[in-house]
Amino acid sequence: MGKQYDLITEKHAQFIIRQQLFFVATAAIEGRINLSPKGLDSLRIVNPNQVAWLNLTGSGNETAAHLQDDNRMTLMFCAFEGDPKVLRVYGRASSHHEGSEVWEEHIGRFPRLPGARQVIVMEVDSVVSSCGFGIPLFDYAGQREALPAWAEKKGEQGIRDYWYERNDRTIDGKPSDFG
Repeated sequence: MGKQYDLITEKHAQFIIRQQLFFVATAAIEGRINLSPKGLDSLRIVNPNQVAWLNLTGSGNETAAHLQDDNRMTLMFCAFEGDPKVLRVYGRASSHHEGSEVWEEHIGRFPRLPGARQVIVMEVDSVVSSCGFGIPLFDYAGQREALPAWAEKKGEQGIRDYWYERNDRTIDGKPSDFG
């Protein structure tokens, strides 16, 4: 059984900052559960009970769509090097678009990444730390540059067109949320 906390401690924050990859899980009231890997420099700990991450354009927009229906979210971090550890952060989240007050409050925390779609803000209500004895060791080779390069090449209007063409509905047919 893991240890449970009601906030992100300084030790948790240091662990999170060192991770090059995290996972986001959401679900609408009905339908599929979505689990997405996230990378690049897209997550910030705002305070011990709040995190924000920059949601970039992808093949779907499940997370933001799910948050319209049920705002529960789980973030998971795994140590792929060093001491074995898994950290899950639980809470309620909301999606915010360019031009909104919350977007403006948080966007400056992130590097400029082409294809930025939403800032997701999560109010943390619990953190669970557990062993990562079953997690394999991997050597980090770097972030892929494919997504930023693809978004840069498409341009701002091309990205918006892509949202309407490819991100309009979830895999369960629910309307998406991209501003």
